[in-house]
Amino acid sequence: MFSMMEEYAQTRAEGSYLLLFISFCPSLFSSLMATRLQFENNCEVGVFSKLTNAYCLVAIGGSESFYSTFEAELADVIPMVKTSIAGTRIIGRLSAGNKNGHLVPRTAIDQGGEFDEILKTIAGNILVGSYCAISNRGGPLHPRTSIEDLDELSTLLQAPLVAGTGNRGSEVIAAGMTVNDWTSFY
Repeated sequence: MFSMMEEYAQTRAEGSYLLLFISFCPSLFSSLMATRLQFENNCEVGVFSKLTNAYCLVAIGGSESFYSTFEAELADVIPMVKTSIAGTRIIGRLSAGNKNGHLVPRTAIDQGGEFDEILKTIAGNILVGSYCAISNRGGPLHPRTSIEDLDELSTLLQAPLVAGTGNRGSEVIAAGMTVNDWTSFY
């Protein structure tokens, strides 16, 4: 397995697109390992999964190959949970989080449940999981995220956050990847 920087260089040389944000925050992700996979022939694995240091959420209805790739990397460390959010499989688009909290849009919250409700948008977008790739080490958010929102979320999640893009300028940072402190899937 290549380091993320080596994988980036190889993928860039091959001319394919790769969602990376190392260029503006290399110290946060210099020791990550990366594994390439797809969800139903879709390379935007970040749409269908959310990875943290404590657990990995994966969408229901995926192939055994998709699940076994996560299990091979994570089984001895954290649980993998097959789930949906608000009745959909786009769990990565609908959530973001780390050890200090998990953000979901208001529509995903059971209004009868007891939640400390933190409604958050990222740069006005309710699909909070689409516009960031957060771990306990930090991460990027949508390029138009205000300084105030960066500060608020950074304080809430207790991790350094920056505004930026991925995949050669895409504002949808997390569509093509899911990341935690020690690995990423793209």
